[in-house]
Amino acid sequence: MSQQYSYAGGGGYGAPPPQQGYGQQGYGAPPPQGGGYGAPPAQSGGGGYGGSYGQQPPGGSGYGAPPAGGTGGGYPPQRPQAYSSRTGPPPGADPQLWQWYLSVDRDGSGTIGPQELQQALVNGDWSAFDLDTVKMLMSIFDTDRSGQITFNEFQGLWRYIQEWQNVFRHFDQDRSGTIDSNELGNALKSFGYNLSPRLIQVVQQKYIVSSTTSSGGLSRGNGITFDRFVRACVVIKSLTESFQRCDTQRQGWATLSYEQFMEITLSAP
Repeated sequence: MSQQYSYAGGGGYGAPPPQQGYGQQGYGAPPPQGGGYGAPPAQSGGGGYGGSYGQQPPGGSGYGAPPAGGTGGGYPPQRPQAYSSRTGPPPGADPQLWQWYLSVDRDGSGTIGPQELQQALVNGDWSAFDLDTVKMLMSIFDTDRSGQITFNEFQGLWRYIQEWQNVFRHFDQDRSGTIDSNELGNALKSFGYNLSPRLIQVVQQKYIVSSTTSSGGLSRGNGITFDRFVRACVVIKSLTESFQRCDTQRQGWATLSYEQFMEITLSAP
């Protein structure tokens, strides 16, 4: 008998809920403006697939509203104006965020590439962001698909990172700076995804950081770092939404052709 997995029927959870300010310091952030830990969404009774599975926050958003400034709309993307030290900031720009942007834009071009952004972002243990995560974040906010982001796009990306920081801190209950398998399961369940313990372990092993030991072997850390936690959540969201389109009966299972399976897996972030 096949295993049935349930998932939220609402908007998924690629982005945490909008919050005020830029969050707290750390993970490559400039000095804080305020903010705090993001509270988990209040759960409604029922909802989602399979009854008790995939309960969804009231309103269908919670830890799932798509980030402001992301892609969307039916019009061809227009190249956003590039602001640099020569042009000065756009009207109403946050002075602190503008100075941070200038420090990231090392070549003074008015745009930021993946390598520049990677060098500016660090985890709580001061390790650099994974480059694949950086590229994924840029793809969300690079509205014209130029491979670079301008200051206005950077503002949306920065708020997105800060919001995820609050989510990460909330579920990092032991304050270790990483997310272990129990914390990961709690986070995904709060988002509306009740994965089996086996799948939680698969996700944990996929996104945990491996390091080289003195003997040349590989040693896995104790948990998932902030950057990889964000990436794991976005990937699960993407895969779930792709599967949901195939599960027309909303029963938690579907019959897929080889072509469909390959398209879903290869299209994941």
